Amino acid sequence: MHMKSSFLKKPQGLLALSLVLMILGSFAAGLFHASFYSVKVKEISFKGDHGNLNGLLYMPEGAGPDDPRPVIITTHGYLNTKEMQDAPAIEMSRRGYIVLALDQYDHGDSRWTGDIPVKDMFATFWIYSQFDAAKYMYQQPYTKKDENGNAYLAVSGHSMGGFSSLVAMYMDEMTALQTGHRMIHAGVAVGADFSYASAIAPQDQLQAAYGSRTVGVIAGKYDEFFFNKSDEEKSAKEKEVAGTVTRKDFAATASGKAFLGVPADQQAEAGTFYSVPSGDVLVEGNAVRASETGERIIYTPNQTHPWNHFSPEVTAHLIEFYDHAFTGVTSPNQTHVGLDSGNQIWWLKEAGNFIALIGFFLLFVPLVSLLIKVPFLNKAVSGTIATVSAPSNGKQKTVYWLAIVFSTLIPAILFPTLMDKDAAGLDTLSVISLILLGISVIGAMIGFITKKSSVGVGSVLLAVVSLVMWLVFHQADSIIQLGSFFNEPTTNQIVYWALVSALITMFVTLAFHYFSKKDAGTSFSSYGISLNVGTIVSSLIAAVAAVVIGYLILFALQAVFGTDFRIWVLAVRTFQVEHVITALRYIPFFFVYYFVSTVALNANTRGQKGGYLLAIILNIGGLVLWMAAQYGKNFITGVALYPGQALNAILLFALVPCLAVAAVYSRKVFEKTNNVWLAAFLNTILFTMITVANTALFWNLV
Repeated sequence: MHMKSSFLKKPQGLLALSLVLMILGSFAAGLFHASFYSVKVKEISFKGDHGNLNGLLYMPEGAGPDDPRPVIITTHGYLNTKEMQDAPAIEMSRRGYIVLALDQYDHGDSRWTGDIPVKDMFATFWIYSQFDAAKYMYQQPYTKKDENGNAYLAVSGHSMGGFSSLVAMYMDEMTALQTGHRMIHAGVAVGADFSYASAIAPQDQLQAAYGSRTVGVIAGKYDEFFFNKSDEEKSAKEKEVAGTVTRKDFAATASGKAFLGVPADQQAEAGTFYSVPSGDVLVEGNAVRASETGERIIYTPNQTHPWNHFSPEVTAHLIEFYDHAFTGVTSPNQTHVGLDSGNQIWWLKEAGNFIALIGFFLLFVPLVSLLIKVPFLNKAVSGTIATVSAPSNGKQKTVYWLAIVFSTLIPAILFPTLMDKDAAGLDTLSVISLILLGISVIGAMIGFITKKSSVGVGSVLLAVVSLVMWLVFHQADSIIQLGSFFNEPTTNQIVYWALVSALITMFVTLAFHYFSKKDAGTSFSSYGISLNVGTIVSSLIAAVAAVVIGYLILFALQAVFGTDFRIWVLAVRTFQVEHVITALRYIPFFFVYYFVSTVALNANTRGQKGGYLLAIILNIGGLVLWMAAQYGKNFITGVALYPGQALNAILLFALVPCLAVAAVYSRKVFEKTNNVWLAAFLNTILFTMITVANTALFWNLV
């Protein structure tokens, strides 16, 4: 037992453990992904009308041209990829349905081929992705059709994938008026109402186009975006809430009742199929298809928007919906079609993914420890340095902990303002930065006049940082501007938040050094900012090598087992060359954040009891409290702390764990090298790549 314990404390032991976790986790994930190999899962790419589409095709054993089956196309929402549809894809394919988990255009491995003006960015992928995929799947010989050529194919998607599904059925009906057959038999939107889809046609005409199809909506009661009352329905008090992060009940709204065909003065029941007259399809005011009767249903789980992805309840609703929609048309060979909706294995696949993800993050510290023993790369290691002086008296300790609390909370307090580049908030921050600039200039004059070099030099540096902050606030709209170069909207938001957070941390760190710690004996070298060129270059090479090795393992395991490393919205996935090019554009800006963070974390926590925990708290403590307050208030009162912060709050579910891991790397790698460079480079390259590969990438923006 002692030998095993000592082996795991060595880099070789930890490296072996990480590899075992990645391999075993990937094996388990692959086993459940393919339903114990009764389903063949294959990545496919095909040409759509608007570009190249990519997806995972789930082909149950026996299904094919000789045994055509009902087909389900399921897709993700804004920022996500096909892998986020694991739950419905696994559960429906193990029940004998053919499933395509689709990457929408400009997500994952699918690309829109035409130019996209920035102003039209959101009028592309979600409008066409599902219908283009449906046209492709309709042409496949394994897709079951009736004697008139109508396909037994369902479309489904989460969020903007839900909009894409609602629109696809409308487009299918318009096409069917010309061809005489329908390609889509049913559809269910998850986390999506008619708000975006109404840009294509008003709700009454969307519903008319659905005709005799079976159509459903899964509407979480705490969905951050959709299922809200119209302004006409809201009470005076509800109108005071400026945002959508509130409790809602879609089945009780005018839109929900209209969907279910329930009169406005009557109650609608969630979870019940309603037979609904669709109404006539109109073109330029003329009826081109008479009203038909179809079935409609709304499910209302007590869930938030991203929760839908990771929910046995929503998955059960989807299973029940598809079973109902395809009643009587499944293949006689679908032996598992009758499995109870509660019989689910997708979460076991997610557990395997998570084990592999833990192994992946465990990999880098031991890998770096071995790399820096290689000739030349060993220059990444500096000589032993002293820790930054700890506060020695009560006053210094009080100031220290006040600074810790401030540094922890301020990135969270400013989070909404910075993520949205809110004009009013930025104006206030601009004024504050000018005040700090003025105080710093006065401090510099006093320092040089009184010949107190620490005060003078420190004040000059603080003045420089204050000036940069003012420029970053004053010129916010021109910094990391969405376009052909910075082509990921949410990454742009995170970069801006990170830059400002770094500048504030830099200001606090410099102030403490020159006005407290320097006089207590702390030298510049204690911060680990070695200026040796060999150290910097070798650190960069070692960081690049570590990340390349980590991703080579990912690519290899995905090739063998067909899975990547993930848990819920946090994913380490494979990528295309476009992702690498895009990452290189963002890396210099993220480096500023991770460099300053590494300096500050080690300056404030190295040598402290519980230093690692304190480092994690410094990185994410404020953000975690912000999330708790945001969602806690919503669940308790029905209105979030910031009702207008819908998307930004969701981004934190992946960002927070990344920053927690980055804090550990900052400390651990610093201990191995006695400087900040390798830790800063590693965090920058790794987490930029993770971020860039797991969100919407609009490659053809102009």
